[in-house]
Amino acid sequence: MTVNKMRLPSSRFRFVSWHRLEQCDVTGDQLTCPRVREGPSEEELFQREGGDICLERGRRRGEERGQRWEERLQENWENCLELNLSYQDLGDPFQQKNFLRILCRLIRVEKLQLIENSLTDLSSVRLPRCRMLNLQCNHLVCLRQLPKLPAVEHLCLSENAIGSLGGLGALGNSPLRSLNLTRNPVTFTRDYRARVFLCLPNLEVLDGIPRLPEDSLPNRLHFPETTRMCNIL
Repeated sequence: MTVNKMRLPSSRFRFVSWHRLEQCDVTGDQLTCPRVREGPSEEELFQREGGDICLERGRRRGEERGQRWEERLQENWENCLELNLSYQDLGDPFQQKNFLRILCRLIRVEKLQLIENSLTDLSSVRLPRCRMLNLQCNHLVCLRQLPKLPAVEHLCLSENAIGSLGGLGALGNSPLRSLNLTRNPVTFTRDYRARVFLCLPNLEVLDGIPRLPEDSLPNRLHFPETTRMCNIL
């Protein structure tokens, strides 16, 4: 028995970024949650769909190169103030080049959501005006893998794999007011809260809990950083 698969008319657009649609004049700064994940190449699409592709057929490579600048202008990431790029698996090696290209253009973004993207290292990126950054549920293992954040006020790093406070001092000169490190191994560090507040004098809230009197204990911090861990033999 043969079953005919019926495709919706819109199915041929499922791998295409908005700025590659014909007669679309929407710019990146007008979208709160745009798709930036790269899809298959035009050749792969042509083979997969049996010739039914959404991009204009028969375009020569020279014509494509001539339109790159127009696409860059339409993306307009430089004027984006708030952006949500969550749940697109942008840490995948196939996506990294395009993703980092976008991040480096976000020179005015103030609120950025990058939840659950399998991200591992953003240290090459600088976000000069970012006040709120959400990196929840990624694969960061070290605070030195964070982007440069001179203006950050709210930073969420929950559900990563951060194991030490090394590199936290880089945020000491920022106006950071709230930090969330819940569900990271680093939270088992001895005197964890006191150490964090000592490095971040402007911090007001850690892991959703406001600064408490017992969080200021500098006389107890004169020994090497240790972690409350045990070995099961």
